[in-house]
Amino acid sequence: MGTEALHDLTPAYALDALEPHERARYEEHLAQCEECRAELASFSETAASLAYAVDAPAPSPQLRERLLSAARAERPNVVPLRPRWAIPAAATAVIAVAASIALAVWASSLSGRLNRAHQARSAQERVAAVLSSPGARMFASNRGKVVVAPDGRAALVVAGLSPARRGMTYEAWVAENGRPRPAGTFAAGSGVTAVALGGRVAPGATVMVTEERSGGTAAPTRAPVITVNTT
Repeated sequence: MGTEALHDLTPAYALDALEPHERARYEEHLAQCEECRAELASFSETAASLAYAVDAPAPSPQLRERLLSAARAERPNVVPLRPRWAIPAAATAVIAVAASIALAVWASSLSGRLNRAHQARSAQERVAAVLSSPGARMFASNRGKVVVAPDGRAALVVAGLSPARRGMTYEAWVAENGRPRPAGTFAAGSGVTAVALGGRVAPGATVMVTEERSGGTAAPTRAPVITVNTT
């Protein structure tokens, strides 16, 4: 994929509409292209607002029917006291309760999906904000790059890092004066992985990545697999 084609992917990246291999290629290009970083910054706010501009889907008919059946089974002694064409008040109440339960189940499921999508989008936007920051500086090692904005926000871009072993995760560290502090855990794949680092990265700090147990640790327990100096 040529440079011009990568430039054209900016709107799709802002909307999170790229395939995994396209996203990996674009993020690698983004770390080195000031023009795309500036363009992406203008798209990010609009893309975020689009996530909340769509109508919510209707509840599943199958789920509603199962809940209605269960609710009716709870009241086998209801006897209609009105003409057949009228709906008994008790039955109306049962349907209302069942509908409320169905709505609550559906709303809870939708909320969970939206929260996960929002978290993923927020992480992506944090990376994009660093990469598109005017005056950002890039520092590189043999396996990773660190981009630092003038205010100290930073993003780590890693290429070709194998997935962590079972029960393990990758953890980033920012070391100043020889004292590393945790900067976040992340998963890695065979392509390019970009993550926003927690906290600020001061000039002259060292960014490291180690493989730690799932959930992360308070201090490194293994030798770094990636080390990038920001001097």
